[in-house]
Amino acid sequence: MNQAGRGCDDFYRVVMLNRKHRGSFALCFAGCLSAFTASVEAEVEVAANEVKPLITWLLEDEGRLDDVPFSDVVSAVSGCQVLPVDSRDPVDAWMADALATALNDCMAELNVASHPIHRVGRVNEISRYVEDSLLKLLNAKEELLCEIPVNASGGRQRSGYPDLRLLHRESGRVFYIDPKIYKLGSEQSSFRTFYFEPKKATNKILDDASHLIVGVAHGGKVDGQWQLKHWKMVDLIDFNVRLKAEFQASNRDLYQPTAIIRKSNDPVD
Repeated sequence: MNQAGRGCDDFYRVVMLNRKHRGSFALCFAGCLSAFTASVEAEVEVAANEVKPLITWLLEDEGRLDDVPFSDVVSAVSGCQVLPVDSRDPVDAWMADALATALNDCMAELNVASHPIHRVGRVNEISRYVEDSLLKLLNAKEELLCEIPVNASGGRQRSGYPDLRLLHRESGRVFYIDPKIYKLGSEQSSFRTFYFEPKKATNKILDDASHLIVGVAHGGKVDGQWQLKHWKMVDLIDFNVRLKAEFQASNRDLYQPTAIIRKSNDPVD
């Protein structure tokens, strides 16, 4: 059995264990997710008999794993631990206060009528301005270093979780920060707003750290001005995620010359 096959087989065994013993799922999830991630990144072909257990799971469990501790996912992918923010710890409390101050200043800055943020048309373009503002404001404090994280391959990348790495220089304490923009009043929405794609080569989590979502609520665009209303800082220490499997392909996969059985002679003008 090849690497991908072993990953599929291990993953299926975990699914079966999860079905029978929900409480003990986290004990073996980390190792199997790590194996499955490695098999996916290897981009090797999987024989039909090796993928069959996954198909069985998709049919029987609707292709979902629920209530997976995010800390277990992080540990499996990166080998790093998710740490709680301890309000009793002087460094943690100071860093959280510094981030809160930066968020207040960020909101004030972005709500100025002349700010370039108001020229963007889509709400998902706002988060880049929040990131840039937080980078500037947090780096203004000599005790801190805020940066775009370096991934496991040594490159610095914007895309993917998390967006920012905040380091307390003296202690070495790290917060990972991921700004999210959401519609005011939508806190109870079930629409997917967080995703994490486990990849070894481009993994950006390289430290034992606290993981924080910074949610910025917007009230839409009024008279050409985005209305940024308030922010919330969320500790992901007890955060659970869901895995939903799907099969996908690109145009390169679809339009292979050997698969095309008819085509028009020339493009229509």
